Amino acid sequence: MRALRITLIVVVILGGLFVAADRIAVYIAESKAADKIKSSQGLTTTPNVSIKGFPFLTQVAGKELDEVDVGVDGLTTATGDGRSVRVTELDAKLHNVRISGSFSSASADRATGSAHISYADLSQAAGPGVTVGYDPSGSNKVKITGSLLGLSLSAHSQVTIVNGTTIRLHAESIPGGSIPQWEDKVREKADIERKIEGLPTGMRLDKVETTKDGIDVSVTGNDVQLTG
Repeated sequence: MRALRITLIVVVILGGLFVAADRIAVYIAESKAADKIKSSQGLTTTPNVSIKGFPFLTQVAGKELDEVDVGVDGLTTATGDGRSVRVTELDAKLHNVRISGSFSSASADRATGSAHISYADLSQAAGPGVTVGYDPSGSNKVKITGSLLGLSLSAHSQVTIVNGTTIRLHAESIPGGSIPQWEDKVREKADIERKIEGLPTGMRLDKVETTKDGIDVSVTGNDVQLTG
């Protein structure tokens, strides 16, 4: 019985050491992954990286991680037209992440996530003299306010996703649109398209929803190639 108790104690101690080593390894891996994402994407802040699943060491040995969660605040992304959009919050879940033999790159079988863009940041991305705000008149609508030829104008715009890469704001109707060429001039300010560049290969914008604080965008992807 004494030998059995000693054996059990040894097993418990070794098990505890394994768990501790496993958790330490996870912490180190998360820290290095966060630094790598920050440098590769040119971020000004360090993202939060959380590696799910236990034990971690056996996942590394098999070069496949069950799930990796990434959160980034204050991400600024190019729009392809010389402007940029600041994304207030970006959260992504990467599933079945395969690691290369040299651990220099990775890809995920599937990815889901969400991003939030405030109206203040959306207004800045729209251009000088244009304000984008909440529109309670209908779902997925925003209110565009600006000035043209000394006149203050407002339009109700529908927000949609185009080709999985672009956020489009399109005015349903234009005030004073019966004046010749007036509608074209107003739409130059009211109709806005901002292509979001820099998404990992395999990821795309999926759906958009307007809220009182801004717009929420869901992202999804398959066979997502992560930056090495």
